Amino acid sequence: MPIPQTLTDLAKHALRKPVWIETRRLLKRGGLSLLVALSMTLSASAQGQVEDLAKLSVEDLMNVEVTSVSKKEQKISQTASAIFVITMEDIRRSGATNIPDLLRLVPGLNVSQINSNIWAISARGFNGEFSNKLLVMLDGRIVYLPTFSGVFWDVLDLPLEDIERIEVIRGPGGATWGANAVDGVINIITKKASETRGGMIVAGGGNLEQAFGTMQYGGTAGTSTDYRVFAKYSDQYHQPGLDGQNGGDGWHTLRGGFRTDSNLSPHDDLTLTGDLYSSRAGDIDGTIDSIASPTVRNTFSETNTTGGYIQADWNHRYSDQSDTTLQISFDRYRRDDVLREARNTVDIDFAHHFRWGERQDVVWGVGYRYSSSTTDGDLIFSLEPPDLNTQLFSAFVQDEFALVPDRLSLTVGTKLEHNYYTGFGVMPTARTAWTWSQRQMVWAAISRALRTPSSVDTARNLNENGFVPPGGPPVLITIVGNPAFQNEQQITYEAGYRSQLRKELSVDIAAYYNSYDQLETSEPAPPFFETTPPPPHVVMPLIYENLMHGETHGIEVFASWKVTGRWTLTPGYAFEEIHMHLDPTSQDTQSVASAEGSSPSQWARLDSHLDLLHGLTWDASANFVGRLSSPVVPSYTRVDTQLAWRFRENLSASLVGQNLLRDHHFEFLNPDGTGFANLVKRSAYAKLTWTF
Repeated sequence: MPIPQTLTDLAKHALRKPVWIETRRLLKRGGLSLLVALSMTLSASAQGQVEDLAKLSVEDLMNVEVTSVSKKEQKISQTASAIFVITMEDIRRSGATNIPDLLRLVPGLNVSQINSNIWAISARGFNGEFSNKLLVMLDGRIVYLPTFSGVFWDVLDLPLEDIERIEVIRGPGGATWGANAVDGVINIITKKASETRGGMIVAGGGNLEQAFGTMQYGGTAGTSTDYRVFAKYSDQYHQPGLDGQNGGDGWHTLRGGFRTDSNLSPHDDLTLTGDLYSSRAGDIDGTIDSIASPTVRNTFSETNTTGGYIQADWNHRYSDQSDTTLQISFDRYRRDDVLREARNTVDIDFAHHFRWGERQDVVWGVGYRYSSSTTDGDLIFSLEPPDLNTQLFSAFVQDEFALVPDRLSLTVGTKLEHNYYTGFGVMPTARTAWTWSQRQMVWAAISRALRTPSSVDTARNLNENGFVPPGGPPVLITIVGNPAFQNEQQITYEAGYRSQLRKELSVDIAAYYNSYDQLETSEPAPPFFETTPPPPHVVMPLIYENLMHGETHGIEVFASWKVTGRWTLTPGYAFEEIHMHLDPTSQDTQSVASAEGSSPSQWARLDSHLDLLHGLTWDASANFVGRLSSPVVPSYTRVDTQLAWRFRENLSASLVGQNLLRDHHFEFLNPDGTGFANLVKRSAYAKLTWTF
């Protein structure tokens, strides 16, 4: 079935010995007793005076303002999108030390740890190390990599204490953010410098998180500028390999950065942010010694990564009805893995938001991106051409109509992009929200999104394996990029319901149906003979084509229930089915199974937060992830817990246990990624936070 091109068509289409052994034994064997004791404490004190309540009530959570849906501030309760916000309070309670573990909170988001420094994260299916249908941003700056169509999560490692919130859209965001925002958008938003004045020292360590720490100071410069500077270090011990031995994936990273917020005039604000980082990560890589002996050999290796960025955001307010934002950023990184890639990117984005009359709210904008990449591949993996400069031009517009003021709204919009590989692409959307009472609303949407080709799709040369037949020349089995690879396309139908059922209980439900076309397959091509590199050899190629289509559908539910003044429960559940089909001309034997089996069909989570007496809090979570079928990974349940004590206003400590049910488990195998999969091990750490 062809994919509609316009809004009209859319409508028609409607090995080290772990430390703290005694602590781990206590957490494992005494966890149930601790739960019972704390529950009794809770029951006994529920009628007493509550001293330490959560910062946000259920009603406050429904009215958190977000900007990732349409580049303007909107309350969650009025947003026609499946959006989840990880707040500062969620971050504090989670016990997480990295952003991927924070994202485990989100229903409909697939988060799997591959090894100590690599994660697979996607929204609504199609998971992998490089999930090419998920767009990730930091303060609105896109960190999605055009080389691999994904994100290196190990270098997205800012201090969690500086994050104001993480906005996660499950579903398409192409009409606002452009290509590759197909199944989800993640926008990590940091705090203003005025919110982090003074000093902060964070230090901790454990059996896997061997040492980590942050030093930060914020203050004022003159009468109109706030600033902060920070340095962060982390040292991660290796995970066990599949054979139980050293997985070779230990890593450490050092990062420093700054932010300034200046009030230039009553109408103008300027924000400058930037950081530099350096990391070294262990891995086991495949290599081919020579064409004469083309069998892949696995070796321990290390990847050195350096990079940084600087970003400027200028906000100008013409009036209460009109404002503009100009964002300019420069990003550079070098990663000495198999490609040894260096990339420089300049990004310019302008948006204008204004009220038009009594019933229309308009946002429009234009953008430009220039990216320059150089690579130095090897015998097993290279790009052709090795160096590439690309440009991206874009424009978007969205208009929100108040059909019935404060009750019924309709938003229509589209984004137009011109990219290096496939030229023009159009991504329209239509969304409606109906607020039928102060505490209840329903919404529906239909959207088109595109996933544009990457360098790997169009220029890859991967010698996956080889052999030398008796009496014949060497034979290489090679995956070859296709310069004519086209955009992957998607139409999404969504509907949702949000309600604050009672003052202490809210619920959010989203259902969706996605129709995909022109998805990537690997097709056999005729063998050919080549003489370079020597010796002469036969190549049996697999080339990328757009010969798969299919559909997915699912439902996502989460709630927040303040059981008592001291106890909050947050349950969540997600279900999804994926059905893929090959076009008649396809000879692919793996893509359907991989697409259908790389994500679980069921996900469930329960978070519990207890405010105890005298500054003590206890948080616990149970996270169930269903079985993966290709490659096969058994289902597992992850249990984490954190006991925190704020014994002074400016001094707190916490003890955290992670993956407590079993000593180790699989989360994701990685046959097509850059790193080998290892086991995820039980861990514990302690942390001390001092502010001054």
